[in-house]
Amino acid sequence: MKALVSVIMPVFNGERFLRESIESVLAQTFDDWELLIIDDGSRDHSAEIARSYATRQTPRVRYLEHPGHVNRGATTSRNLGIRSSRGEYVALLDADDVWLPTKLADQLRMFADEPRAEMVYGAPQYWRSWADEGGSDYTVSPGLPRTGIFEPPALLTLSYPLGSGSAPCPSDLLLRRELVERVGGFEEEFQGELQLYEDQAFLAKIYLVARVFVADECWLKYRLHAESCDSRVRASGRASVVRLYFLRWLERYLLAQGVADPGIWSAVRRAKRRARHPVLYRALGRLSHSAAGMLSGRLARTVRKFVMMPADDS
Repeated sequence: MKALVSVIMPVFNGERFLRESIESVLAQTFDDWELLIIDDGSRDHSAEIARSYATRQTPRVRYLEHPGHVNRGATTSRNLGIRSSRGEYVALLDADDVWLPTKLADQLRMFADEPRAEMVYGAPQYWRSWADEGGSDYTVSPGLPRTGIFEPPALLTLSYPLGSGSAPCPSDLLLRRELVERVGGFEEEFQGELQLYEDQAFLAKIYLVARVFVADECWLKYRLHAESCDSRVRASGRASVVRLYFLRWLERYLLAQGVADPGIWSAVRRAKRRARHPVLYRALGRLSHSAAGMLSGRLARTVRKFVMMPADDS
């Protein structure tokens, strides 16, 4: 089956949410797609659920796993799905997220309207109300000076984690297949707790070389829950450690690509200082937004000077 869009869905012990994510693909108003579900060594009923959809929806839905049904991590699973796919476009969907019905149709229309674009993303809804205890949902805007197309490498310094713009969710991305292959897919060293930044490593490679169309439309319900990688790493208190690992990886990648842009390197150094001194930066933030900060400007400047000292190469 040759489909226009290949949807790549890795799953690890995701039986709780997997059916809802798959059904959101089946409910798309655009129907020229294939769905590849890659089970990453699940020990629950995820593989059984995925196989049942592959059986009922052959050949549109395919089931994949690693040899021996081992756990290889989300990045390796995504790469397996990408290599096995056939679409002109690649869409990512985590097995706990849900697409709105017009996601693919709307994003493909944007590619048609702006043929220079190589990736599209929008403004996801951070989804709390799915849980029994409820909660407030909220939509996160891209947080950029404007929407529309961005030339490379602008988004690298405008978006998180180097800039103030929000990071797109992987499940919100639609990319040209040629671009995914050109950047070499996902970095497979980002395993375990490092998975917190696997999407940022992939996006950094994209931002350096690709034109990206950023919209203010919402196509994704990004599920917030305590079992997610983000929740677990932040609860462990190791988020700054993982962030610093990513930034060191980014330095090596930029050097390997011959990137000399002083603005990029300045942003990387600034981000490393924040990762090394998270408590001081939080304190500075509180000082700058309080009356005490105005009265203690000299102290704030002293601390800021310390935190802004040049970072070493370690």
